[in-house]
Amino acid sequence: MALTVYVLAALVVVAVADNIPYTPPRPSYSAPAPAGPAQYNFDWSVNDVNSGNDYGHDEDRNGYDTQGSYYVQLPDGRLQRVTYTVNGDSGYVAQVEYQGEAQYSAYQPSPSYRPTPGYA
Repeated sequence: MALTVYVLAALVVVAVADNIPYTPPRPSYSAPAPAGPAQYNFDWSVNDVNSGNDYGHDEDRNGYDTQGSYYVQLPDGRLQRVTYTVNGDSGYVAQVEYQGEAQYSAYQPSPSYRPTPGYA
């Protein structure tokens, strides 16, 4: 009998409860559109003698025309330089150049490893 009174009281509370009216969500924030065509230039490089890292990049952009270059010191001693242009009509056009001669270390055979003998 107590369970019936409890369930009936719970149903009455649910029926009498105030319904919260529906409100649409607030409008979300959107990022502003760019004011005009992009215009920038940058230049950076790394030259660390201790680790052998030597590379860099520079770029200039004015509107839809972009031009720049980047370079990297290759492990074989050559310097690879890529000069590129980008525009709306022809897309990305790159010219790759190598400076210097490739230098390879002398061949040294690796030691051969033999399995250890098994003992009974």
